[in-house]
Amino acid sequence: MNESQISEAQKALENRLSTSYPLQVNEEKYFLIRDGIPVTVKKPNGQTETKKAAVIDFQNPDNNYFLAVKELKIHGALYRRRTDIVGFVNGIPLLFVELKKNTVDVQNAYDDNYTDYQDTIPHLFYYNAFLMLSNGTEAKIGTLGSQYEFFHEWKRLAEEEQGSVALETMLRGICRKENFLDLFENFILYDHSGGHTAKILARNHQYLGVNEAMKAYAARKLNDGKLGVFWHTQGSGKSYSMVFFAQKVRRKFEGSPTFVILTDREELNSQISDTFENCGLLGKTKAAKFIATSGDDLVQKLKGNPSFIFTLIQKFNKPSAEPIYPDHDIIIMSDEAHRSQYGIFADHMMKLLPTAARIGFTGTPLLSSDNITARTFGGYVSVYDFKRAVEDGATVPLYYENRGEKIADLHSPKITEQILDAIENADLDVDQQDKLEAEFAKEIHLLTAEPRINDPAASCGVLREVAPLHIVEYAILLCLRFFFI
Repeated sequence: MNESQISEAQKALENRLSTSYPLQVNEEKYFLIRDGIPVTVKKPNGQTETKKAAVIDFQNPDNNYFLAVKELKIHGALYRRRTDIVGFVNGIPLLFVELKKNTVDVQNAYDDNYTDYQDTIPHLFYYNAFLMLSNGTEAKIGTLGSQYEFFHEWKRLAEEEQGSVALETMLRGICRKENFLDLFENFILYDHSGGHTAKILARNHQYLGVNEAMKAYAARKLNDGKLGVFWHTQGSGKSYSMVFFAQKVRRKFEGSPTFVILTDREELNSQISDTFENCGLLGKTKAAKFIATSGDDLVQKLKGNPSFIFTLIQKFNKPSAEPIYPDHDIIIMSDEAHRSQYGIFADHMMKLLPTAARIGFTGTPLLSSDNITARTFGGYVSVYDFKRAVEDGATVPLYYENRGEKIADLHSPKITEQILDAIENADLDVDQQDKLEAEFAKEIHLLTAEPRINDPAASCGVLREVAPLHIVEYAILLCLRFFFI
């Protein structure tokens, strides 16, 4: 780069609209730092073209200059403040650390200092990537624009560790050069859902889990495309993990893979495609352009090389379609993998895409007898179970309610032929099943109680072995009971 280009890049990095609020500026600067700053290059024939000036060398962390400054004095328009620690990479302030005594609650660092700095020296946060708060014992990390309750802990350097909330663990997990640049490049999102912008930083379990999945993808030819099952319990940000994984694969591997995001319900299909769109992975194209509208449309999309395809498993309904052997990678990301890899449509998918890599995302642990899931995706690639999620505050706990007395006093009415006919004729789609499942989930302990099972089974002449049905059948049973009895 010559002096003119350096000046052009510096000006682009420093300039901002006075009417922009801090998070807008932060988002603009983030992409300049991550993806490079456009500069003008003159060609020998006199024409010009635009190239990207790299601000950070992500491939070689040691090629960058890391500096942590203690008690940095910063001048604002009206006020001056002295910050505890500011971390710079190549002269850009990406890390802010506010420290308190170990006798002071961590939240005081947010309420008393960080919020004051936002008002008095807002320019400190225009380029900021990570906000770290600690009292030496506890530590929290978050992003610009986040309320304190969305700051989270960084407790583990590896999935198998028990976990510690110590500041040392967070510093080693985040501020190691390789980790710091990995987090900055691949694990930050700006979600524009609902007309509002939220800056998302991967949580500890998402960062560790996605990187385990990345290792599996790197070895895809050795594991026959089985990238594994990504079991992270409900409420732990599974959709964002899918986005992080897709984002990192596209940035760190050569070529242009096609991601097939697979669901089994229209609602889920819309939800996950909207998440990818709102987080910017689809560029300026609307998610609807990437959604397969039919089985034929799905086959046509797969024969091309779109960056993403969102589809229902039911759209793999062309058993006679010729197998597709593309020059590029196809990566199947199956949401709720424990239920979408079964049946004839899944067989059609495997036949149509025999060389595709496959990873299953689920919030439900697999049963020990579930050989189909393992055969499709392989074993677990990452596990973040319910107990650990509750301990980490990633999801709320469940409490046991004793219903023994209710079960003991059950007096079930006889099931009539009319109800049996209605059950046999019930033709519920997946959405209706899920609705019933959610509606009657609280009653499952009553519905499956021994007195409840034995009475209808005996009165209807049904074999005892068929009584333990799936929760959906019990929900249908209860619903029809209300209709006919």
